[in-house]
Amino acid sequence: MPEAVSKKEGRVVFAAVLAAGGSRRFGRNKQLEDFEGEPLVRRAAELAREVCGDRTVLVAGHEGAAVAAAAGTATQYLIVNDRYADGIGGSIALVARAVSHVADAVLLLFADQPLITAQHLRALVDNWSGADEEIVATGFSGTVGPPVLFPRGAFEALSELSGDKGAKSVLEDPTFDLHTIPFEDAAVDIDTPTDVEKLAD
Repeated sequence: MPEAVSKKEGRVVFAAVLAAGGSRRFGRNKQLEDFEGEPLVRRAAELAREVCGDRTVLVAGHEGAAVAAAAGTATQYLIVNDRYADGIGGSIALVARAVSHVADAVLLLFADQPLITAQHLRALVDNWSGADEEIVATGFSGTVGPPVLFPRGAFEALSELSGDKGAKSVLEDPTFDLHTIPFEDAAVDIDTPTDVEKLAD
């Protein structure tokens, strides 16, 4: 067996659902929006649990209590980002700091990507060699983005993020070996009520 595969044995992967945003463009909290019979945040949380079991984290912020309640029991741990208005970077940083002492990698997913599947999340995990410098991201529409698996080697960089640019700087850092798993449905995200209506058609 290749050395890269053997490195993966015993590696611990956490999943974190990022659902702290204020949903300004949506007009109300999109994390709570119903899609195919359940809130978006619960859908994402259940996918995370399906892949990572009890090693699941929910990051809430805007209307945090309601978001946590909507996620139900799918997530094991809750992080509240009181500074959610500063942007997604702060939420990612909180996750990286929280799991740094227990995880070898963290799988970040967003509540507003309703077409993500458990199969795709598993593919991200399964295609990670276990190396501390290897990132496995999703490829769609000619770019790369979430969901993304970040290894332990990226935790320090993630923990320093702030603002609304997310983890793009880490994905583009040549320090890391970036692998991509194609999944075009990741291009679909929910920003406005119209986006939900289009998916329901």
